[in-house]
Amino acid sequence: MSDTIGVSSPDNISYLFESLIPALPDIEFGAHLHTTPASWKEKVHAAYESGCRRFDGALKGYGGCPMAREELTGNMPTEKMIGYFEPLGYLPDIRLNQLEESLTIVPSVFPHG
Repeated sequence: MSDTIGVSSPDNISYLFESLIPALPDIEFGAHLHTTPASWKEKVHAAYESGCRRFDGALKGYGGCPMAREELTGNMPTEKMIGYFEPLGYLPDIRLNQLEESLTIVPSVFPHG
């Protein structure tokens, strides 16, 4: 499920996953959510608590949709999702030291971010 302009609320994210996952158990649903820096956690939490276990993200949230209304709307930051999932014990096979290394080079890849 995608929200490419960052306007979904926790309520409608929950509604979609709570409705679709039980109705279509043979389909693996994922979340591709765009967000502002202030609303990322509530969106991830709504999807996770509603049964979603597949999430898309981008390092430091780079990218986004040019049609989004707010300048700071972008992709879901991978590193923030990892920080959310780690205490829950839900952290897929991620090489954290390589992730940290990747985060350090992001400014050189996206110098105007």
